[in-house]
Amino acid sequence: MTHRAPAFLPLTVDAAARLNAVPLLRQALVTDHAAGECWTALLAGCGTAARRGLAPQLRRLSEATSEHVGVRWWFAEGTGHRRRVASAQENLEDAIADGDGQEFALAFVGYDHAMASAVVACPQRARSSVPGSPAGRGSLRQQPRAPQGRRT
Repeated sequence: MTHRAPAFLPLTVDAAARLNAVPLLRQALVTDHAAGECWTALLAGCGTAARRGLAPQLRRLSEATSEHVGVRWWFAEGTGHRRRVASAQENLEDAIADGDGQEFALAFVGYDHAMASAVVACPQRARSSVPGSPAGRGSLRQQPRAPQGRRT
């Protein structure tokens, strides 16, 4: 199996990977794949399910981001980021509806930047309130562990 780098969400995928945000990373990769299929459909001039399927993936990625950063932060201190993501998502949906590949590519750059900025802008303390997150299990901040030597 060959591995390809994310084509549409490289910043978001990188931010999620660096923060070890596995659910967010998974959703970003699924969304990136859907974006690739949509891009192909746009270039081919097709009105396929790939074009219709990207908008729900974008919403799922926004939801995953909200869960990662914490709903409280997303709707309070992160409101500017949330609005920027929503605006970028709207631009993308317009480009898909217009069938404009160039507009789509430019809109995706803005969307990726908005998503990645939101992910990294949230302070660790806010992320700690996310149920099920490693930081939410008793630690305010997940610290890297030093390698352990062999015990004899």
